[in-house]
Amino acid sequence: MSPVKSKIFKNYPHPYLSGNFAPVYRVLPLTSCSFTGVIPPELAGGEYVRNGGNPVMNETQGRDAHWFDGDGMLSGVAFRRTSVEGRSEPEFVNQYILTDVFLSTIMSPALKTPILPSITTLVSPLSSLLTILLSILRTIVLVALSNLPGSQQIIKKISVANTAVLYHDGRALATCESGVPMRISLPGLETVGWFNGRQSEGEGGHDPDPGFGGKGFLSFMKEWTTAHPRVDPKTLELLLFHSTFVPPYVHYSIVPSTLRRGSEDALQRCRPVLNAPVPGVRSATMMHDFGVSSTHTIIMDLPLSLDPLNLVNNLPVVSYDPNGRSRFGIFPRYQPSRIMWFETNPCCIFHTANSWNSTVVAGKLKIEVSVLNLLACRLTSAVLVYNAGDLAAPVPLGAIPAFQKEEEQCRLYFYQFRIPPPLHFDDNDLCEQNMILHQWALSAIPFEFPSLRDSVSMSAAKFVYGCSVAGATFGAALGRAVKINSLVKINVETLIEKGLRSAPTQITGCVDQRNMEEILTSEDPDDPIKVFKMPEGWYAQEPRFVPRDHGNSEDDGWLLSYVFDEAQLDSTGECPMSAKSEMWIIDAKNMNDVVAKVYLPQRIPYGLHGNWFSEEQIQNQRPVERLRTLPPALGETEPVTPAWRCWMGLRGWLEMVLS
Repeated sequence: MSPVKSKIFKNYPHPYLSGNFAPVYRVLPLTSCSFTGVIPPELAGGEYVRNGGNPVMNETQGRDAHWFDGDGMLSGVAFRRTSVEGRSEPEFVNQYILTDVFLSTIMSPALKTPILPSITTLVSPLSSLLTILLSILRTIVLVALSNLPGSQQIIKKISVANTAVLYHDGRALATCESGVPMRISLPGLETVGWFNGRQSEGEGGHDPDPGFGGKGFLSFMKEWTTAHPRVDPKTLELLLFHSTFVPPYVHYSIVPSTLRRGSEDALQRCRPVLNAPVPGVRSATMMHDFGVSSTHTIIMDLPLSLDPLNLVNNLPVVSYDPNGRSRFGIFPRYQPSRIMWFETNPCCIFHTANSWNSTVVAGKLKIEVSVLNLLACRLTSAVLVYNAGDLAAPVPLGAIPAFQKEEEQCRLYFYQFRIPPPLHFDDNDLCEQNMILHQWALSAIPFEFPSLRDSVSMSAAKFVYGCSVAGATFGAALGRAVKINSLVKINVETLIEKGLRSAPTQITGCVDQRNMEEILTSEDPDDPIKVFKMPEGWYAQEPRFVPRDHGNSEDDGWLLSYVFDEAQLDSTGECPMSAKSEMWIIDAKNMNDVVAKVYLPQRIPYGLHGNWFSEEQIQNQRPVERLRTLPPALGETEPVTPAWRCWMGLRGWLEMVLS
């Protein structure tokens, strides 16, 4: 059962706090589920887990709220092996991630709004300087108050760990860029503790060396970690960056795996690289994701700032500059000081799909040069950031140069960067330093939440999976809460080859210009774009690929996705308590057959990112000495004296004022 009381205010008008975006408050241990169809034997012993914001504090009607806000909640389906070979029984489990902020919130009954400011408050053009400063000051006071007597939970870290989940070196980690990852335990999804790059709380022992953030006054800020770390499938290294408000703005870390020590080179890599500065970033930026190949790392310095100093210029803390430029910083994996910068038109990129190295023959001299390739979901503006907070995007103050004007879209883009720049030959075609050789969309359809088969990441993967919308343009979809009614598989190898043979217009061009309806009516068995269209009224979430054992192709396997039938909504558009979600297991090869449906005991709100954890990963988790739990009641730990009652009365008054 839930550790907290339901605090949802029914009929809340915010589109990302109503319908199946609304939070749930019941948490369940591993609970058997019924299913139809045949569950692939490859799923036996594994678990699919999805992360997402689920605000536990939601009483105040009309408060600022954003889809990216909310306390982290994990929702999983574990496939328990049965006595019959190759058979498994699905079990559903969901748990709040017991972060400092979550525990402090549920132990502060006077609070009626979340401890942290909403992203909506920070991004809204309507938020006054006073409003933003007061919301930040409120958070600072509440965090300070949690460190004083009378608190059941000290807030040491402000992350809500609500964005993604991954596995590295015997640890399952939940992530959010406002802090370090939080280790969780599989398959029950219990919270273990914060992971600092060297060890996790709850594992026992003590490593005296500093982890993410290092030491010093600003260490708390320097430890803020990307929500999308990357794990190299060959070296098993974990690669991360840390974005801050002060120069040099970005730091970089590599955490080696202790499970792979087969060579002297591997032994050398077992020493972590923590908090290496990345030079050249011009200001504090909302940097959500990055690219990693087998040899190079790509940092994206885009014109979407996340900077408290914006307030001095009468701008929101989060602000997009359509007259700015997008910069891609590329450096060898172990040498961030050797960064090279590539500049192009303004855009927003929240998710990259893949990065890999190759060589091309270029220039009049037909010289073979090394290139780095990147696939990313490119938005032509920051409209999605505002939409997810139920805000209208601000009108640009200045005129946008004609060469930077683009239609509103979010597409899967291909970038090809030449590295390193040629220095010792005379070829006019190649004399420009740090050249972007290609930058164009692979398809005209909207595309986001990309993923691929894990074993082919950081190499030239053939297929990328993702989410789209059918029956509306991307701009129209942004006019309401964005819901996924189409899962897409793109043969990126085919479309890239086609684009390289006959390159589209740089930046604004597109290889496959068909719309969604044209793709859906295609009867070509070799169509490079395959779409699984949800039934009318049904919506999916980000899919994850699970390969078939001994499959005969890269796409031989299944996509797992949580789905929801909105026919369950009541007349006001809200979800009744009886509403339930399902997990669909879809044949990834033909993108047509649902091989099994798992019927879950409750609904799963539309959320963010998930991952598949294999049986081997679950069995090889590092030992845990203790788990995070709910704090004891205050009366069980503190004596009751007149001075104590006086302090607690003052404390209660402060919490009421700040509520």
